Amino acid sequence: MAPIAHALPAGYVAFSVGHAEVVSTPQLASSIRAALESGARTLYDYAGRHAASRALAGRGVAYAAPLSDGTRVVVRHNRHGGLVGPLTRDLFLPPTRAPLELDASLRLARAGVPTPELVGYAIYPAPFGFRRADVVTREVADSFDLSTVLTRPDESLRTRAWTAVAELLRRLAAAGARHEDLNVKNVLLRPRGAALEALALDVDRVTFEPGDVMTANVARLSRSARKWRERQGATVDESELAVLARSVFEASLSAVTRS
Repeated sequence: MAPIAHALPAGYVAFSVGHAEVVSTPQLASSIRAALESGARTLYDYAGRHAASRALAGRGVAYAAPLSDGTRVVVRHNRHGGLVGPLTRDLFLPPTRAPLELDASLRLARAGVPTPELVGYAIYPAPFGFRRADVVTREVADSFDLSTVLTRPDESLRTRAWTAVAELLRRLAAAGARHEDLNVKNVLLRPRGAALEALALDVDRVTFEPGDVMTANVARLSRSARKWRERQGATVDESELAVLARSVFEASLSAVTRS
């Protein structure tokens, strides 16, 4: 497989391990290399087989596991979603979505949008010139996704969660970031004192564009919450979603007025 040809962002290095082409932070390069030299076929294979791994359900299963230096990471295997997902599965044209996800992650971070740090990815050869890819992010300790909140009878937790989600949506709108896969599994929550902070996951589906991205993001997340209610029995009231939309709009308007 040809070496990675696209420009590397500052703070990342590129190297090869067997047939895998890897990009990572310099601090974790040796640990990621060791994972691929451990006998695992891929980073995803390494994380899934690790004795301390933890499965995380989403678009496919991701695995949280420690690297050799003790750093806990989440390894996600890139897969297509939507109607073409069953056909194209995990096959991508080079250079895959992985470098696009890294660029989006860094751009979001610069704009103040919380998202787990993307510490590396690996691209592997596949038949007929296609590629497969794994993406590695730093694990966010003591976190849980929005879907778990919607199935718990804890009103205090619920209120704090929606407040955090509204702030995340406001920040996405301020960055001009439209998340095409914004759903209740792709919003991660972590404690911040008495409050919660919401982080965006799977940012390979984020695009930056002019126009009203806020309405699109709110609508997409609201549809996901309704589906979770219909399919998983979550308690999601329409008044909650209306308050969420109003809160995001008012917060965005307030931020524009202050500036």
